[in-house]
Amino acid sequence: MGLIEIEMFATLDLVAQAPGGPEEDPLGFSFGGWQAPLMDEVTGAQIGAAYEGTDALLLGRRTYDIFAAYWPHQGGGQDNQIATLFNSIPKYVASRGKPDLSWAGSSQLGPDLASAVREIRDRHEHVKVVGSLNLVQSLLREKLFDRLDLWVHPIVLGEGKKVFGGGEVPTNVTLLQPPVASPTGTVHLRYGLADGTPGTGDMSAPDRGRDA
Repeated sequence: MGLIEIEMFATLDLVAQAPGGPEEDPLGFSFGGWQAPLMDEVTGAQIGAAYEGTDALLLGRRTYDIFAAYWPHQGGGQDNQIATLFNSIPKYVASRGKPDLSWAGSSQLGPDLASAVREIRDRHEHVKVVGSLNLVQSLLREKLFDRLDLWVHPIVLGEGKKVFGGGEVPTNVTLLQPPVASPTGTVHLRYGLADGTPGTGDMSAPDRGRDA
């Protein structure tokens, strides 16, 4: 069974709307493209490394349309490696509508998202979910993910759609590797889905933190 890996860019207040550009998701949001001024070589290298081993993309309709309009036309230059990868692997689109699937290797998921994601997981080794905030929120609610790569950027926007948009269920995650900070202050956090649900305790208990 393969892995479902979510890649998410967020601000310190966990806004994840339209990081890449002002036209990504402009409705009611005035900070589209907030990620660009914070990019540096360290973050770029982290993002590139995160795609190693990826053999399929799972995308929401909006992100798919943006990618399909851009990546098939890229070649050479600094984006060549990612363009080659994206253009060569299968792309699965979660949409209730009728997306244009002319990008080579694209197909639409059926109406039962949970069953479709489990089938993809059985078919591939490393399925990457990029952007696709509405889809990500559904995957988080259903615990249909194995790994969450979260890049937290050092800005607070105070508006916009957040990574956790409501309706989440109690979930444990575990940090898979030490956090890495870039020169601009962006922190890469890699979490894995863990068993069980969050526990509770009493911070006023005299023996808190001691071995049982």
